Amino acid sequence: MRRLLVFGAVVVTLVGSASVASSTTERGVQQGQERHAPPGGWVGTWSASPSTWVPNTPNGYPNYSIRNVIHTSIGGGTARVRLSNTFGTSPLTFGKVTLAVAQSNTSPAARPGTMRTLTFGGQPSVVVPAAAEVLSDPVRLTVPRDGDLLVTTYVPTPSGPVTFHAFTGQTSFFTRAGDFADQESGAAFTEQTNVWHYVSGVDVRTAAPGSVVAFGDSITDGVGSTGNANHRWPDLLADRLHGRLGVLNAGISGNRLLLDVPGSSFGRNALARFADDVLSQGDVRSIILLEGVNDIQQDPHQTDPAAIISAYHQLIAQAHARGIRVIGATVLPFKGWSAWNETLEATRVAVNTWIRTSHEFDAVVDFDRVTRDPADPQRLLAAYDSGDHLHPGDVGYQAMANAVDLSKL
Repeated sequence: MRRLLVFGAVVVTLVGSASVASSTTERGVQQGQERHAPPGGWVGTWSASPSTWVPNTPNGYPNYSIRNVIHTSIGGGTARVRLSNTFGTSPLTFGKVTLAVAQSNTSPAARPGTMRTLTFGGQPSVVVPAAAEVLSDPVRLTVPRDGDLLVTTYVPTPSGPVTFHAFTGQTSFFTRAGDFADQESGAAFTEQTNVWHYVSGVDVRTAAPGSVVAFGDSITDGVGSTGNANHRWPDLLADRLHGRLGVLNAGISGNRLLLDVPGSSFGRNALARFADDVLSQGDVRSIILLEGVNDIQQDPHQTDPAAIISAYHQLIAQAHARGIRVIGATVLPFKGWSAWNETLEATRVAVNTWIRTSHEFDAVVDFDRVTRDPADPQRLLAAYDSGDHLHPGDVGYQAMANAVDLSKL
């Protein structure tokens, strides 16, 4: 488990475990939040789970300034940023880190007057040990709800393998020419990347009662959705919540519950990363758990439903020990995907039957029933299919977001 180094004022994280409003309306969610809102607490507005290290980066990215473009779920007047050296093998020095509101999510330019230089224990630079994270000092900035931020890092020296999140569906920017972290115009950022480097979370200080974490694989990561459009289903869920809860995306493409895939960008198995990617986030209120299809469809195939169910039991127990609600999500159909066969389908059906009927979860969202073709329930509905028969497209992701009962969050 990675270490978290906290700088500046001591922060106490509150984990809400009280019951939510019984109404299924959005008004019911708001009423529940009014009852349980922490006074000025830290709540996550965005996250991305570190998936692995960038291949062929034994010296890191010395002299690079990398401008990560990220999309918020809730707003606030004060922010802090989490940076990761999770997969690093040597200390990593950040010479400068900045936070700004983006002019747009397709440009490296900052909105005039919003550029902020972050500090760490009052210092403008920080050294992050191997396998560790750091949390910046708070900075005053009006963070918009459903808006875009720029988190820019400058690394002055060699650092070893670079930690990153492999799939983003979002264009970010960088330059190899030195320290441009506080450049407002973005003119120096002439190169593009489709991954997020180093940054793993942004929290805001807000009266909202907490966040919901979408914990999953490529379907949660948003594979199949339109690029630079924020049409991942967790983003669309955040749109429905209108800033009343933070929504954090802890999806990693290719991720499995039970096994790591050596040499891949699929991240640590869900049980190994759960504490870091969920339990260590600020003020998590609930989790939507959508994992298992890769255990079934990837080689080696997991065809014993009991093994997958055992993993669910562990994740539920760990969340409940922190007072966090767990909403179980059924595994989507994938007939037509290259690996599909009747044996794997039987495993998926057995797992989904347990999710629906075991009563082990605090609630269930039946993504299988929502997205399948009524004429062929083993397949995604054509209108929801991105085209590969495993990942939904934008319309399918909207249907998934619409299926979540907001009162259960």
